Amino acid sequence: MTLQPPSVHTWESLHADERLALKKAAAQLATEFSGLYDTETIQRFLESSYDQFADRATVVRFLPLLAERFARQRLHALARVEGLHADGKPVVLFLCTHNAGRSQMALGFFEALTGDAAVAWSGGSTPGREVNPVAVAAMAERGIDIAHEFPKPWTDETVRAADVVITMGCGDACPIFPGKRYENWEVADPAGQDLDTVRGIRDDLERRVRTLISSLPV
Repeated sequence: MTLQPPSVHTWESLHADERLALKKAAAQLATEFSGLYDTETIQRFLESSYDQFADRATVVRFLPLLAERFARQRLHALARVEGLHADGKPVVLFLCTHNAGRSQMALGFFEALTGDAAVAWSGGSTPGREVNPVAVAAMAERGIDIAHEFPKPWTDETVRAADVVITMGCGDACPIFPGKRYENWEVADPAGQDLDTVRGIRDDLERRVRTLISSLPV
């Protein structure tokens, strides 16, 4: 018997319900970015965002939602890069290898501590399939919910829009853009670790995030 290769879920192989969901997402993004970007640009970002997740998605029905959320983040970043949105808020980008543990925990602390006074994103050089459930549990102990987050790659526009780029363990794979403030944090990887170990990593990240915030105009 000849084994057939697994089908690849891409924009071109969308089902009718997925196309409908993405059509609604495109309409929503067009409303949000009216006057900034045309429908072609929004569609291009939505398609490329969809394809970023399609080949590693474990639950296909969530792909349109993930694509919409990621496209929205990227369009916000692009608007900052192009000078179309300038609110004076500092922008921080947290990067690690899989965007499943360290960078997600750091992002959770940063958002909880700064509220709407700053902007933060996260990404990975080789994104995983889901946020580390042990990291989710450790953060929940501190009253911070990162279960709704999802591993995603870094993109040129998110790096270029950031004022500060924090790297953790991605080494040479981390993007380097001239003129950016970079900090490399030597933080243990929570992957494969038990909850007690991850608690220590969590607390280390909290201290680092608080120090970072104290250096920003927030």
